[in-house]
Amino acid sequence: MTNNKFEFLPEIAKLGHVALVSADLEKSLLFFEEVVGLEKTVEVDGVHYLRAWGDFEHHTLSIQAGEESRVDHIAWKAKRPEDVNNFAALLRDADVVVEEVKAGTEVGQGDSIRFQLPTGHNFEIYFVMDKPEVADPKRKAVLKNQTYKAWRKGISPRRIDHVNIATNMPASLITDFLMDKLGFKLREYVKAPNGDLLSGWLSVTNLVHDIAVMSRPDIKTPHEIHHLSYWSDNTQDILRAADILTENGIPFVGPGKHGITQALYLYVIDPGSGVRLELFSSGYLIFEPDWEPIAWDLSDMQLGITYWGEQAVAPDGPEPTINAGATLEVITK
Repeated sequence: MTNNKFEFLPEIAKLGHVALVSADLEKSLLFFEEVVGLEKTVEVDGVHYLRAWGDFEHHTLSIQAGEESRVDHIAWKAKRPEDVNNFAALLRDADVVVEEVKAGTEVGQGDSIRFQLPTGHNFEIYFVMDKPEVADPKRKAVLKNQTYKAWRKGISPRRIDHVNIATNMPASLITDFLMDKLGFKLREYVKAPNGDLLSGWLSVTNLVHDIAVMSRPDIKTPHEIHHLSYWSDNTQDILRAADILTENGIPFVGPGKHGITQALYLYVIDPGSGVRLELFSSGYLIFEPDWEPIAWDLSDMQLGITYWGEQAVAPDGPEPTINAGATLEVITK
């Protein structure tokens, strides 16, 4: 990502939040609040803003009702306030349509921009986000460096971790855009025998991935989401999650360990929206500035996707995804 317009190129700091539309809001709220254990910050005009106990911003997930389930947008926090407008300028120079979203359109959030990847996935970039205090002593942590009490209810993951998006087009359409326009670094990838990129794991942080990209010819549209993920501290937390899901009669896949990322996983479908949630732990971090992306072949995939444990990929047909590229309807008042 090169440009001579700016003293410093704009940068993305981290994954911010996922905005979900659910065809059955009641079931989705029961799942994410009571079973997963996310805390509700506020509900405004039918939009429910949630976050995990270790998240520091106003929300990392929002849920509202809709006729069809979909992901409205995936949001990323910029490193500096000026980066929002600088990203807008860089994207417009690359002929990407950028829409401005005024502060307050999304509760707790300042001015932001929205745009689409070449596949149609909806992205948002912001900097300003509220960090509200918790007045209810039953929910508030005694630790000054933590907002909510840990383990207050449900599975209780610590924080949002990553998203995995899918397309029925070449995955390189997304990975090239993420690297060239948004500054992501490729960490691991799967290549076809002809050298084409089939999947990629990319990050802007020390995580092995903040976003993963999959090429899936069997899915409906070029702009789907395979899963969103929340992080738990250790392996025992994932086993505890399996107990809680079983007690609530909710089926899941796993636990298992990925070879790619080396992380422990458990996958579960939200009964309301159909979106897949990955509960995630362990894995490795990347601190090397000269990291070389790790290449995997199709022949490696049994080990790469499932190092051990229950297979992460369904053996009896295509896995469900939901649309993550509906038409942007941006309010700019």
